[in-house]
Amino acid sequence: MPPKPKDIAEKVAVLKGKDAEDRVLAYLKKMNRPFGAVDVCANLKGAVPKATTQKILMALAEKGEVTQKAYGKSTFFVAKQEQLEDMPAEKIKSLEAEQKLIEEEIKIIEADVKAAAAELSKIQRMPTDAELGSQIEQAESSVTKAMRHLEPLRAGTPLISPSELTQLDTDWMKWRAEWTARRKVFKSLWDLVTDSLPPQDSADLAEDLGIEVDSTEHTNIEQGPLCSLKRK
Repeated sequence: MPPKPKDIAEKVAVLKGKDAEDRVLAYLKKMNRPFGAVDVCANLKGAVPKATTQKILMALAEKGEVTQKAYGKSTFFVAKQEQLEDMPAEKIKSLEAEQKLIEEEIKIIEADVKAAAAELSKIQRMPTDAELGSQIEQAESSVTKAMRHLEPLRAGTPLISPSELTQLDTDWMKWRAEWTARRKVFKSLWDLVTDSLPPQDSADLAEDLGIEVDSTEHTNIEQGPLCSLKRK
């Protein structure tokens, strides 16, 4: 068996004759805005069929009770403005005062919404609980690692033994001498090869061959205390 619908639409009583005409006219006066026959029928929930609504609107227009306006292929009907009840001045003032109060309330609500939106944006930029947990774990890991590095210093343990320091000095002197000697050999050969070339051609040739000479940093190290210090 097919499933039964959960909601059963409530049947609307269909109006006829004078009742239907009064209902359509009352609706137009109440809403006081243009409507087409389809809209009126839909807004009355089918109480007046579409075809009947069209006939009633046309009849009301012929009797001068509503105004009929055609826009292209569409026809709209609106209640005669002169037939609408005039609103007393006190009622108008009361409505205007109510409107001002509502406008003030809207301003307050808009300010509250703006503040709430700013607070929400601030909260959304903050890390979540999971992200905070991960950040705390990373911080604790970094602290533990730093503490392990500090333990030898706090205990007064030398970070490098005298023998290791001596070996470093020996290696430094060895490889610095090698660097200096190779630089001298290259300079001699390069001067011999480029002796007949103008300085600019010599520089272009070095660039084409990818030759790199000592930079300012190398010169500063060579002239600094690291190289000028006499080592035992």
